[in-house]
Order: sequence, then C-alpha cells, then structure tokens
Amino acid sequence: MAEYFFHLSKGDQHEALEYARERTGRPAHLLEKDVWVVWTLRTLFESALSADLTFKGGTSLSKVYRIIDRFSEDIDLTYDIRKLIPDLVGESGELPANRNQADKWTKEIRLRLPAWIGENVRPVIEASLQREHIEASIEISGSNSDKLLLHYPALAHGSGYVSPVVTLEFGGRATGEPNQEMPIECDMDGHVPEVWFPAARPVVMSLARTFWEKATAAHVFCAQGRIRGERYARHWHDLAAIARSLHFGQVAADHATATAVVRHKSFFFRENDGAGNLIDYTAATLGHLHIVPEGAAREALAADYADMLADGVMAGDALPFEELMLACNEIERRVNFDIGQN
Repeated sequence: MAEYFFHLSKGDQHEALEYARERTGRPAHLLEKDVWVVWTLRTLFESALSADLTFKGGTSLSKVYRIIDRFSEDIDLTYDIRKLIPDLVGESGELPANRNQADKWTKEIRLRLPAWIGENVRPVIEASLQREHIEASIEISGSNSDKLLLHYPALAHGSGYVSPVVTLEFGGRATGEPNQEMPIECDMDGHVPEVWFPAARPVVMSLARTFWEKATAAHVFCAQGRIRGERYARHWHDLAAIARSLHFGQVAADHATATAVVRHKSFFFRENDGAGNLIDYTAATLGHLHIVPEGAAREALAADYADMLADGVMAGDALPFEELMLACNEIERRVNFDIGQN
C-alpha cells in the first residue's frame, strides 16, 4: 500500500527525493520544496479561505498551466478586495473613483491585510501541520507584514539561492478575477513507487492577466532600471515562455484584460521613472510596451538571471540571456504591432 510522503521517516523521505532526482533530472532540493509548495496550496484551498483567494504568478504558470519549466518557490495570492474592505468598496466596484480614494483604500488595506493573515491564514496552516504531524514553523514577514513564511527542515540542499522557506505573499488590492479552479500535483508524483504526494485544486488567475501583470512589471523596470530583489529576471523568462505557447495569440489580443491591468496599476501601483516622472501604464497598451532594458539595467538583469541558472531554478526551456532578450524584443514587436492594428 502506498505511503504518504510526509509519513515516511526522514531517511526514507531523503531516499525518495534522490530516487526522483535520478528519474526526473531535477535537483533534489527543488523537488523537496515543490512538495511543500503543493502541500501549502492544498491546505489553503481545502479550507474556507478558498472562497476569497486567487493563486497567481509564476508558480501558477509552472504548476497549473505547465507553460514554464522553471522552479517557482513563492506562492502569490490575492485576497479579494471586496472582502477585505467592504465598507470602502461598497457597490462601486473594485476600483476607486480617484487617486485620493485609491490612497485611502491602500492605507486601509495595509492596516487590515496583516491582521487578516495572522488571524485567518496562519491558524489554518498551523492546524494542518499539527493534524498531519508535520514539522515546520510559521513566521509573519515583509515590510508591510503581508508575507507568511513557512520554514521547513530541508533534507536536500542546493547552492543556497533557493532557501528552505515557502513564501506566501498576499495582496489585497484586486479581486483576482478572471480565475478558475484547476488541479496541480507534485513534480515527484508518479516517479517514486509506493509513495503518494499532496495534490491541490486552487482557484487560479487567468493566463492573460498573468501575462499583462508581468509585462507591465517589466515595462516599469525598463523605465526605472531598478532590480526589486532576487529572482526578478523570472518575469522575462515567463513572458518568453508564454510567447512560445499556443495561448499567446489569444493572450496578446486580450485588450480588455490589458486595459483592466493598466487601470488597476494606475490607481494602486503608481511608479516614477529614473527621471522622477510618473510612468504612464497606458502606453504599454497603446503600442509602446517596453520590456527590453538597456545599459546598467540590462547588466543587472543578466546577473540575476545567471544566479537563477546556477542554482538549477531554470530547467529545460531556459534560454541564454541574449536569446531571452531577443525573444522579449519580438514580444514587444508583436504586441505593439497588434495594438496598432486595432
């Protein structure tokens, strides 16, 4: 009879990881972390929290849509703004009427989101750990206390670029729509005889919204030239992977979703360029998307990408950096041309 991975002894867990490493070619420390990522998603979306949460970002591209073959260690989640600040949103919809109202909403979200995480999410995960007799610890983190860190006792280790921590990053300034429920499983599933692994059915953000979220983030980087933490190069890798998929034509032509992302970011994520001027997100949807950096910004992005390659985060579809930039240049050309034709 098959045994649950987390019910195995530490020695047998390590043996299972090594066996899967040989079968899949993926580093053991990434396979191990993947199990924890899926376990965490299962815990969240089997709870009452699932009604108001949406799973998004690069991890959804690899685990759900299977568009990218890179390891995504963080879990990005949106808690429905309509549930977080119902007294402010009212019946007006998910967007504020003006920037002053947006600032008021943002301030209140920053106050309420950490409390919601601590009072609702943390107990759910801790109860599941206790119920399954799994060893791990939970920590609230982030400058705005909007992250939950799940520290687990690693059995396998890489270069240090990927740490034994599952980071859950929460946002509360959107609805997470459009989305749908979809299944995911562990990368080791089916590769280790007589062992079964956690699986989950999270509510997942649409591919088009994910593309435009990442494209506008890259657009901002090109205007600022500022790396926002490690692994920032993942956005370019993901954009190129989406562009190679069969879904790209539909995604690039989804102007309604592009416009929704731009409107949302114009209210909640206002940014200045390197000269201090307000970045116009609308330009990205009017034929002026810019995602290929130059000069020092390009060098910084290349260094971050090299670090990801060194720790095995990128798998079979990882392009050399210069080829990646060529692919992103083609994305610019195609998206801007399509917009110009409409």
